[in-house]
Amino acid sequence: MSRLELGITTFAEVMEDPETKKTISYDERIRQVVDEIKLADDLGLDYFGIGEHHRKDFAASAPHMILAAAAPITKKIKLGSAVTVLSSEDPVRVYQNFATLNALSNGRAEVMVGRGSFIESFPLFGYSLHDYDELFSEKLELLLKIRNHEMVDFKGKHRANINHLGVYPRTNDLSISVAVGGTPESVIRAGKLGLPLFLAIIGGSPRMFKGLVDLYKKTYRAYGHDEKKMFISVHSHGYVAETYEEAFETYYPSMEQAMNVIGRERGWSRYTKETYEKTNGMEGALYVGDPEYVAKKIIYLNEILGINRFTLHVPVGYLRHDLVMKSIELFATKVKPIVDKAIK
Repeated sequence: MSRLELGITTFAEVMEDPETKKTISYDERIRQVVDEIKLADDLGLDYFGIGEHHRKDFAASAPHMILAAAAPITKKIKLGSAVTVLSSEDPVRVYQNFATLNALSNGRAEVMVGRGSFIESFPLFGYSLHDYDELFSEKLELLLKIRNHEMVDFKGKHRANINHLGVYPRTNDLSISVAVGGTPESVIRAGKLGLPLFLAIIGGSPRMFKGLVDLYKKTYRAYGHDEKKMFISVHSHGYVAETYEEAFETYYPSMEQAMNVIGRERGWSRYTKETYEKTNGMEGALYVGDPEYVAKKIIYLNEILGINRFTLHVPVGYLRHDLVMKSIELFATKVKPIVDKAIK
């Protein structure tokens, strides 16, 4: 089995410090993310992804811009979206933005597209949620056409037609993956198209996703795609500190804050420390602890699902920047060597 890639994802969270009641500015948080990317690259992590959101509590409405700022000050780390909400984007601009990022990073750009678990972008850009799935399907078709052909012909329902026009700048080998939260139809779509699959596992047990991974692999093979190009990523919330107790106690306020903000919007039950502790068990989807424990969980996850990349999402709610940086450092210098040794 090939080496398991490890990386970091963020939404550039901007939430109130529970102690000081102050909130960091968007400007400062965006600059902090650039520092986080540079650190991840300096320490040898494989990937850094930034998720597009259009909410008050997230600063990353334009991930490609933040990634572009990091491109010239990094050397090896892959730079991608996590995710680009393609349903409310223009595929022409998505391709152009990431083709430009690919040039600036010397071929390290990736586009991860999804339908969006947050829906703020739909009314903001004038789209109806009634067209939720249809928008994504149509725009993904166009994005792939643009990637694969310099001259594009397209007729669709939700976007103006394109009559044999070129899209520039061109770039080579731009990776486009499909992000999935747990919908079989989305997994099948990725398999049929032969695109890399990115699973967001932020609740329940990762074992529950085994059926989706098997479905993806089965579909991918059935449509005759090159198995050497099959690629599966998982992203989950987590935090690494020197000791398990330090990590567990430090990160709980962050998780409680974010999960209850989102939970109130979606009608979830209140997030408690009991929920937190259970989710952080070996069968849960949370990766909080000392380096040995986090590495053990990642290795176990790989045994269950057979993946190519794992990304740790940190922070979730408010967390001091120095603690985020320390978590990235430990993930790269302590967790990664254990995982690398176990999975060769």
